[in-house]
Amino acid sequence: MFLYNLTLQRSSGVTHAIHGNFSGTKQQEIVVSRGKIIELLRTEPNTGKVYTLLTHEIFGVVRALMAFKLTGGTKDYIIIGSDSGRIVILEYLPAKNVFDKIHQETFGKSGCRRIVPGQHLAVDPKGRAVMIGAIEKQKLVYILNRDAQARLTISSPLEAHKSNTFCYHIVGVDVGFENPMFACLEVDYEESDSDPTGEAAQTTQQMLTYYELDLGLNHVVRKYSEPLEEHGNFLIPVPGGSDGPSGVLICSENYITYKNLGDQPDIRMPIPRRRNDLDDPERGLIFVCSAAHKTKSMFFFLAQTEQGDIFKITLETDEDMVTEIRLKYFDTVPVATSMCVLKTGFLFVASEFGNHNLYQIAHLGDDDDEPEFSSTMPLEEGDTFFFAPRPLKNLMVVDEMAVSELPGNPNAVWTVKRASDDEFDAYIIVSFVNATLVLSIGETVEEVTDSGFLGTTPTLSSSLIGEDSLLQIYPDGIRHIRSDKRVNEWKTPGKKNIVKCAVNQRQVVIALSGGELVYFEMDPTGQLNEYTERKEMSADVKCMSLATVPAGEQRARFLAVGLDDNTVRIISLDQSDCLQPLSMQALPAPAEALCIVEMGGTEAREESGETGTRGGLYLNIGLQNGVLLRTVLDSVTGDLSDTRTRYLGSRPVKLFRVMMQGSQAVLAMSSRSWLSYWYQSRFHLTPLSYESLEYASGFASEQCPEGIVAISTNTLRILALEKLGAVFNQVSVALKYTPRKFIIPPDSSNLILIETDHNTYTDTTKAQRKQQMAEEMVEAAGEEERELAAEMAAAFINEDLPDTVFGAPKAGAGMWASVIRLLNPVSGNTLHLVSLEQNESALSLAVCKFNSRGEDDLFLVVGTAKDMTLSPRTCSGGFLHTYQITENGCNLQLLHKTPVDDVPAALCAFQGRILVGVGKLLRIYDLGKKKLLRKCENKMIPNIIVNISTVGNRILVSDIQESIHFVRYKRAENKLIIFADDTYPRWITASCILDYNTVVCADKFGNITVLRLPANINDEVDEDPTGSKALWDRGLLNGASQKADIICNFHIGETILSLQKSILIPGGSESLVYTTLSGAVGILVPFTSHEDHDFFQHLEMHMRSEYPPLCGRDHLSFRSYYFPIKSVIDGDLCEQFSSMDTTKQRSVAEELERTPAEVSKKLEDIRTRYAF
Repeated sequence: MFLYNLTLQRSSGVTHAIHGNFSGTKQQEIVVSRGKIIELLRTEPNTGKVYTLLTHEIFGVVRALMAFKLTGGTKDYIIIGSDSGRIVILEYLPAKNVFDKIHQETFGKSGCRRIVPGQHLAVDPKGRAVMIGAIEKQKLVYILNRDAQARLTISSPLEAHKSNTFCYHIVGVDVGFENPMFACLEVDYEESDSDPTGEAAQTTQQMLTYYELDLGLNHVVRKYSEPLEEHGNFLIPVPGGSDGPSGVLICSENYITYKNLGDQPDIRMPIPRRRNDLDDPERGLIFVCSAAHKTKSMFFFLAQTEQGDIFKITLETDEDMVTEIRLKYFDTVPVATSMCVLKTGFLFVASEFGNHNLYQIAHLGDDDDEPEFSSTMPLEEGDTFFFAPRPLKNLMVVDEMAVSELPGNPNAVWTVKRASDDEFDAYIIVSFVNATLVLSIGETVEEVTDSGFLGTTPTLSSSLIGEDSLLQIYPDGIRHIRSDKRVNEWKTPGKKNIVKCAVNQRQVVIALSGGELVYFEMDPTGQLNEYTERKEMSADVKCMSLATVPAGEQRARFLAVGLDDNTVRIISLDQSDCLQPLSMQALPAPAEALCIVEMGGTEAREESGETGTRGGLYLNIGLQNGVLLRTVLDSVTGDLSDTRTRYLGSRPVKLFRVMMQGSQAVLAMSSRSWLSYWYQSRFHLTPLSYESLEYASGFASEQCPEGIVAISTNTLRILALEKLGAVFNQVSVALKYTPRKFIIPPDSSNLILIETDHNTYTDTTKAQRKQQMAEEMVEAAGEEERELAAEMAAAFINEDLPDTVFGAPKAGAGMWASVIRLLNPVSGNTLHLVSLEQNESALSLAVCKFNSRGEDDLFLVVGTAKDMTLSPRTCSGGFLHTYQITENGCNLQLLHKTPVDDVPAALCAFQGRILVGVGKLLRIYDLGKKKLLRKCENKMIPNIIVNISTVGNRILVSDIQESIHFVRYKRAENKLIIFADDTYPRWITASCILDYNTVVCADKFGNITVLRLPANINDEVDEDPTGSKALWDRGLLNGASQKADIICNFHIGETILSLQKSILIPGGSESLVYTTLSGAVGILVPFTSHEDHDFFQHLEMHMRSEYPPLCGRDHLSFRSYYFPIKSVIDGDLCEQFSSMDTTKQRSVAEELERTPAEVSKKLEDIRTRYAF
């Protein structure tokens, strides 16, 4: 078995985010890393939309990311510390839209190791040096400079090692143009290591150490070190030189401290806490991330606590000495891994667990009545300030635009500009069966009557033509409206009507009934002139399309015409052979719509002076049977070649040309809408998550520079498409706690899911806790303040801070809250909710039928644990809750609770009974009157059972760290016997049965493995009662006597949480779908022919040598991180074929004895056979 791995949706969790001028223009961009992907994002300053410019898979782990700018430079470079044992410096080239590797310096072994640098990165703020550090011992400094050609140069590394030292964080200290200095948080563990009593470990203090790079002597000195009072978790560098006082802010538990070299006294200040916080008051509070903003006149920091509260930190100085730290509560947003303050006034928050957000900083929080805390305010040691969290005030969330009802059911819509160089559209024209409505676009959208359009007739097409005139084509003629409102009309001859038309900036072609074509072209004075001859077609015209006029030319060369005889013809519009047919293509069904687009070019950019490149011409053909064809149109001869087909839906396909990120795209509408566009050097065809639309047009306004205006029944909708590259349309339903597992009962379309959170209060405990705190407030108040305290207590009980914004209160270890929810996934309504008691955590669920209760009764069994602690794993007991599912799957009725003595982490229905994994015991239970009755048990599983699945009489049991055990149930003897297991330990997170002998499993380190039982395996094993067999056959010491074979091995690189066999598109083939912890969705698909497998194997081999991963990690060793890769070909690497240079593409294709177009067609075919 050979598999091909494809990522459908890239991971969405962000691990690092940095900002800078990466394209060398004034505009700031953001670079984020998503595990093994780096992505360049740009924000639209007017609209606040974030869009992706470039995504690149690096086949390695990004451990650290930094932006730096050489002294006096205008362009930021990206430095990456990864698991490759190399430091890599990238430059973004906007002309080619690629990351270019400028330097790659090897310094150590690959892999994430304790003493190999790559975990910490720090740059000198003036861009002269970079320090890369390991968790322990090693630190290297590289000097950065430029050569005579102004190219970036990098020195050989200078060592700053110190053995027996842990490093927590490194920053570059801003010292102006003096020798570069780096500050480190370190702990020396030498004494603790040699002290067996453990006292030294308790008394060891964390050190703040300064390393100075002496540029004259070219070496690094450990300049200064001092012990810290509290344990710091990260450092914030303070601007220095002419911009500020220099030094660092140390963020530690409960305190923030300013330190600097020289006579500067330390300034220490407690971190303010929430007033009346439900968290444990003994628990410390830390800052988790920060962002700095600096202008010529001032600087400030935004730092976020682990509860999500952001504080604005400013420093008061007196002649380069810092006199006080000031903190002011700014706003509360979900806890972030990184924050970036952009010069355009936006705050980008890469959220730790939720959606990432872009906020507009509406106010800097200087003039509101929020109290400001200062380090000079007198406080007792151990006391702190208090503030009250509130909804957003200084930040604004930047966010379907508009829906408006129309007086009837329209059949078409267009947008037009007033002049060709306008940025935004001026009119929306809506055509009805017998009338035309003209709406002008301003602050609002309203009807106008003086536009010059004929309102009493339906419209076939309306557009801007030439520089500034408008064109309306209606069944009886053409209306040409000049900018000074003069109108020229052309009427149809005799009884004929216009049935179809095609228009671009300078040309008009109309088809009269009977298949006659009339061609008009605009002359330099702006007048439309009819071409002398007309062209009779052999059949009625069904549809037509013109390409847009290329830059610097007078006309488009080709007209595409779809005829009733199931053909498409390409007709020349050149002066020499006007209206002569050039080529034709037969179709399997009549054409409904045609659209010629230019794709794959790059646009010219004014700011950098780059010229654009021409793309290729593609003819898109929508058929009446719901199929879309895309054909290459040769831009010289007009020949059609290389057709690709996709089935889109059940209705005829209509096509509309729209603009997406500066280039042309095609919106295809069938029973659902699809967008076909060119993105990151390959074609994408993705469904839009929107109800079915009937007609559309591109739309540009100030609020929405790249939108679409569309008709759906009797409404006009304006929608914006932000996420290019997204494959799945998704609908989110907000839940109370983290969902752990769900199940779909048979014959029902509802979901039953369990949600559990650790360190959390249930609603009832929360209310009790609030009540108790309110009573304490009243008791603590004196006689005079009693009334005021009572009012405050009442306000406190009534105040409701939503957990989604302000974070759930941390209840402490061993505190759990859980619910069981019955959900209708289509409407998102909760049909039934069962809340469990405090400290009872729901861990597993199964739906089953019991033999003792007949066929019709369905039961839900939920396994819960009481007072569970995770490390070391203990619990005071577990329960199996048995519910009967009633009212056609809309209600749950509790029958009984069965106590068990360990954690029930896995459940599975089995032959009219239920299999339960209680700790490491595998048991079979049956339904009783008062509780579930134990029928059978196996004690041979080593650690703890996390997953059970069954096929026939076989049971596949996943152990938490010892892979999969194959168990046979012998009904006659009522025994569970392990007859085979795996040869490797694997920490299983998900598994899926492929057939009777094959199972695929995934582990928490990101590996996917396919295991198969050999053909000669025997599951009729007997346990040997006499003990005369060999000792190792009995299955205690080395596990079972028979072992499964490994068919495939592949390292995904992210923890995999689910595996499923599924068909993703109608008429597609089955694939194995996996989802990961960081939000990625991918598929593994089997090869159907040897020649396909052979082709992709060679392509992968050439790609590895010709286009090695960006960060210096070896592709083969990355995909074999834990186990050697076996029988899986990496489609993500193969698909980077289209982002290589064209010369490299040609040489690789020649090695494979193909053309580059054939290679990319193969890549696209395998993708579209199984998914989008």
